[in-house]
Amino acid sequence: MAAARSLGTCIFCKIIKGEIPSFKLVETELSYSFLDIHPLAKGHALVIPKDHTAKMHELPDEYLTDVMPIAKKIALAQGLDNYNILQNNGRIAHQEVDHVHFHVIPKPTADDSEGLGIGGVSWPAKSPTMDELREYHAELLKSLEDTGKL
Repeated sequence: MAAARSLGTCIFCKIIKGEIPSFKLVETELSYSFLDIHPLAKGHALVIPKDHTAKMHELPDEYLTDVMPIAKKIALAQGLDNYNILQNNGRIAHQEVDHVHFHVIPKPTADDSEGLGIGGVSWPAKSPTMDELREYHAELLKSLEDTGKL
């Protein structure tokens, strides 16, 4: 197993350390991927950074740049045309394990019988005015500039 920045005692850290078996797919120095044991569709996989960090914004960027190519490899290896890449942050955003992780979820059918579904309801899109969007855009750009993230 390759080195990691820090690992804890959560289920994903135990999988990375080999304390819990998994169906490993791709492993790099910074990431580990495996099949989900409770898949939403055949081929549902998880890609996890080898760093015990609960939320994406806390994770060092080098881990993030390692994750997406792995997700892409998993999608390509399965010949997927339709799939979701999902990453949740916090309980009310449906994060179950407090370790950053990305789901690669095949979507083999148009209905919600397999893959990620939203319960047969339409996407809950809002309808802000152009002025509201312009105002938030300016606010967000200022925040990005102030934090040096732009």
